[in-house]
Parts: sequence; C-alpha cells; structure tokens
Amino acid sequence: QVQLVESGGGLVQAGGSLRLSCAASGRTFSNNSMGWFRQAPGKEREFVAAISRSGSRTFYADSVKGRFTISRDNAKNTVYLQMNSLKPQDTAVYYCAADRVYSDSSVPLSRVQYPYWGQGTQVTVSS
Repeated sequence: QVQLVESGGGLVQAGGSLRLSCAASGRTFSNNSMGWFRQAPGKEREFVAAISRSGSRTFYADSVKGRFTISRDNAKNTVYLQMNSLKPQDTAVYYCAADRVYSDSSVPLSRVQYPYWGQGTQVTVSS
C-alpha cells in the first residue's frame, strides 16, 4: 500500500512557475514508477508526465513538453513536477500516482495502470 500527498498548488499568473511535490509513505518508494495527471472541470483525467523507478527515464504529454519537468528523490520518497511558462489551459487539479513495477523500463502512461493516487492539488493559472 502506498499513500500519496500532493502539495505546492496555487494561483499563478500566465507565464509563471510552480513546483508540485508528492510525498509517498512506505519504504518501497523506489520500487514504484510515478506519474502526474491532471483533471480540468468537465474533462477526463489526463496524463501529464511519468518517471521510472530510478528517475533515468521520463515521459511527457505533448502539451507540456519543454515546459514541465518531472523528477524524484528516492531518499526523500518524493516526486516533483516543476511547471514553467504556465498557461491558463494548465488550470486543473493535479494528481500524483504510483504503480509498483519490477523493472526500470516499465513506466505506465495510462491512468488505468496506476492503483495508488493522491488527493490532488489545485493549480489555477490566470490570464
């Protein structure tokens, strides 16, 4: 069982930056591939970014590529999402998710593959 708690959301102007954090419980954090997803009002939850167990492999949605960076610190059981050049269309509730995997090459990109979720943190970007 993995428990996840996101933080770092807030209100920011377009062009600004935010860094989200997701703290995980348990001693097996490094066995989990981690992902960030977001859900805007009236829309489905969508993939944003994912990172392998070691942090050596990262993946991004086209809409955030070049602006967002996912990283992790296994010593601190924490995954981060650095968001730069924010746009109003980035406004959403952001969720982190975890999936226990058995290989660093396994990095799920679909929300249905993640069994563990945080409660979400609101990000609002004003124009």
